[in-house]
Amino acid sequence: MSRFRVEFYECLYARADALFELTDAVLCADGPVKTLVELSLAVEHRRGHGALYAALDRGWLESARLRRTLAGLPPPPRAADGRIVLAVDVSNWLRPDAPMP
Repeated sequence: MSRFRVEFYECLYARADALFELTDAVLCADGPVKTLVELSLAVEHRRGHGALYAALDRGWLESARLRRTLAGLPPPPRAADGRIVLAVDVSNWLRPDAPMP
């Protein structure tokens, strides 16, 4: 995964740092993201909301390089019968000190 993150970052050109943090914020969100402001408040996005809008407006990535990076990923493991094996953790993480809604 760390190798993929490095290769993904290298696909980003203009405003690469802000786009990378924006990607982290989207992937680490607790649920569906409804607004860009919500993303700018995520811990993973360490910049202000102005940087978020500038990254979306002026940032870009090389899509052909991203396609090659994704295509070069190793296939997921397979079971004995040939089916792809995927693992998902759906357990709840208790946070007793979290504020009540």
